[in-house]
Amino acid sequence: MGYELKTKQNDRSVIEFIEEVESEKKKEDAYRLLDIFTETSGYEAKMWGASIIGFGSYHYKYPTGHEGDAPLVGFSPRKARHSLYFATGDDKRAELLEQLGKHKSGKACVYVNKLEDIDTDVLQELIRQSITFLKQTYPDQ
Repeated sequence: MGYELKTKQNDRSVIEFIEEVESEKKKEDAYRLLDIFTETSGYEAKMWGASIIGFGSYHYKYPTGHEGDAPLVGFSPRKARHSLYFATGDDKRAELLEQLGKHKSGKACVYVNKLEDIDTDVLQELIRQSITFLKQTYPDQ
């Protein structure tokens, strides 16, 4: 999860951040994502870095000795598309992504153009699975 190394949780307002989203459609989707992630994860939304809305957190440590904190799950309403952050290294993620609908998948991110392209039930399952997987992988939280 190298992309999060410089990304620290901060006290910036999540609502203010979403209000800055230029496209009305993206903003609307961002508020829906905020609801879905909050309800499904059971965590309060927090800003991580300048543009990631994260839920919960865990402390990771790699065999190399590198360690840090990261949100359990999160999303970012970016200009081109929404970035959704789930656990990496989880085999079930690939199965769930096959049922998600129209998306692109990077190493750490799942990219979605708009919410109506995806099945939000599967999105909720991805959120739950991600949290379960991370809590099992990093049990000392």
